[in-house]
Amino acid sequence: MNLADRITAFASLGQRMEALTAMEMEAITERARNENAWFTPESVTLAFTGIRHFLHRTALEQWTSRYALDVNPTKLVGVAMAGNIPLVGFHDFLCVLMAGHRLIAKKSSQDAYLITLLSEWLIDIEPRFKDRIHFEDRLNAAQAMIATGSDNTARYFEYYFRHLPYIIRKNRSSCAVLMGEEAPALLTELGKDVFTYFGLGCRNVSKVYVPEEYDFSTLLRTWEGYASIIHHHKYNNNYEYQKSILLVNSTPFLDNGFVLVTASDRLVSPISVLFYETYASQADLNVKLQQHVDKIQCIVSANGWYAGSLAFGAAQLPDVGDYADRIDTMKFLTELV
Repeated sequence: MNLADRITAFASLGQRMEALTAMEMEAITERARNENAWFTPESVTLAFTGIRHFLHRTALEQWTSRYALDVNPTKLVGVAMAGNIPLVGFHDFLCVLMAGHRLIAKKSSQDAYLITLLSEWLIDIEPRFKDRIHFEDRLNAAQAMIATGSDNTARYFEYYFRHLPYIIRKNRSSCAVLMGEEAPALLTELGKDVFTYFGLGCRNVSKVYVPEEYDFSTLLRTWEGYASIIHHHKYNNNYEYQKSILLVNSTPFLDNGFVLVTASDRLVSPISVLFYETYASQADLNVKLQQHVDKIQCIVSANGWYAGSLAFGAAQLPDVGDYADRIDTMKFLTELV
């Protein structure tokens, strides 16, 4: 199977996903929610939309053209998949197979059904993938490793797979930069970056940087369209718990009924909480962001005005060549010998 065959197979997978009927999609989302209560139909549908975006033939051809593929011998590449948001492990699945390697993956117990389903569809489309896709509970046979987990899990991975070439990803989160003059429509778009997937993804905004004396009233008012998030029982449990902690500790906070906003110099906030930090100048802002450079997945700003940032609302729709932790997974895979 050459590169052209693999591109055709994955492009066909994208077309199959796009051709799903409403009834078929409903059955898939219901099964996913039964496996993981965080995986609502809206979250699963958005994940499918993002993957279809990856799998357009033109996008795949442009992406793979940057690398020397079909050159190196095939390796058995292990992937330890996360399960914080639907199909978060699919990009590694795609990279390993598109690079021409064989995949041995440990599925997350939180997201086992969806990745299995897509792999079955891919094998139906291109049966030669059957010998290249293996799901196992142990990855001892791997000749290289890609793993995603918490900072604590990463230390275990780094020790356990120290004898192999590896990519080990740790905790990351995203942040937003506000000028204080953003129109309500733009702030509404920022809400997508905060509330999509209930804030569970590394591309979710967990902190905002605002000018000194920033007035949060407009921001919280424009987010009222996201208020239904509080009706999700797991999110609501987190909201009530975090609110009680803030009250017991007499920590000042703002509350619009579904998100708690409080000052912190930390980057990663708990579910239902948004941290903020003020800055005095552009130079001050740059220094504050630099302090977290190893923990920031992406930065968003109004229309992407801040250098290197994405526009509000764009955080959850990465391109196929946008790599987690800014580590070029395909480059790593093409250099395995």
